[in-house]
Amino acid sequence: MYDIVIIGAGPAGSTLARQISKSNNKILIIDAENEKNKKPCGGLLAPDAQKEFAHYDLVLPKDILVSPQIFSVKTMDLVSGKIKYYQRYYLNMDRYKFDKYLVSLIPNNVKKINGRVVSIKKDDNYILEVLDGTKKKLIKSKIIVGADGCNSIVRRTFYDNNIMKYMAIQEWYKCVDSSNSFYSCIFDKKTSSSCSWLIHKDEYLIYGGAFDIKNSKDKFLEQRERISRFLNIDLNNPVKKEACLVYRPKKFNDFVTGKDGAYLVGEAAGFISASSFEGISSAIRSADILSKIINDNVDIKKITKLYRNKTIKLKIKLRLKVIKRWFMYTSIVRNIIMTLGIDSIKLNK
Repeated sequence: MYDIVIIGAGPAGSTLARQISKSNNKILIIDAENEKNKKPCGGLLAPDAQKEFAHYDLVLPKDILVSPQIFSVKTMDLVSGKIKYYQRYYLNMDRYKFDKYLVSLIPNNVKKINGRVVSIKKDDNYILEVLDGTKKKLIKSKIIVGADGCNSIVRRTFYDNNIMKYMAIQEWYKCVDSSNSFYSCIFDKKTSSSCSWLIHKDEYLIYGGAFDIKNSKDKFLEQRERISRFLNIDLNNPVKKEACLVYRPKKFNDFVTGKDGAYLVGEAAGFISASSFEGISSAIRSADILSKIINDNVDIKKITKLYRNKTIKLKIKLRLKVIKRWFMYTSIVRNIIMTLGIDSIKLNK
């Protein structure tokens, strides 16, 4: 029996567990990620996420960072053939090591289980069925928090999960020549209504993208061929393939914070950028908001109202990303912006 069970130990879950560890609550955090089951991610730490870290006076160990550190985004439109460069301040990192670092900051009084929650029921408390290896166990809790990203079991079980989703697919390639390293953002309206990316990480090149769920694999392969021709690179022999669902919020109702002791943080709540799919900053921010409410020892009914109200600014910020997305993904508008070179930088050759 626990007071609070957190499902998912990514940036949202780890931050929440760390911040409420000094309360008088008995806390458990459950996570299924391991070396063989890593979250597919481009692994770039955006300025907004860096700012959230600064609030905690946290620094990243150097072994989390990977080479190269890149200062611009090479933006390509495969249909128009246009290429522009835009200055950005991302940190290139190993996402799995990043998540494990955040978990390492959780104090030992928070119990940790590596397992997968397969079902949740509600009576006087919440009853979770957890698969730990080949063993199943039942866990009870007064409060549960879904920090388990897109397709969250807490959201699927208790709330509307009709938010728009993409299938994110990416492949890793052994990179023989990394002398021309870059990070690129790719638009190709013939294969996807979203964006794709190419990122160098040490001796690897990652190609990935977000695709409509229907025929996502076929569209991914078609786009991969188009990129290969466009850049004259070989993308035929990946050493690793990854895929997961990703949310694309479009309206305020897509943001669900929860009620009655079942709450959501991070992407599980819909807190992710519709334009770039950056979610780490919102994960940390929402977890911080919920942790402060819990630490004030308010009852469950007050948690529901306070958490909903205190995330309004975050919801507005993310709603504005939907508007930004229109400028980025409307091909006519994007072509005008790229043709005029608005906010782009010129390379000195």
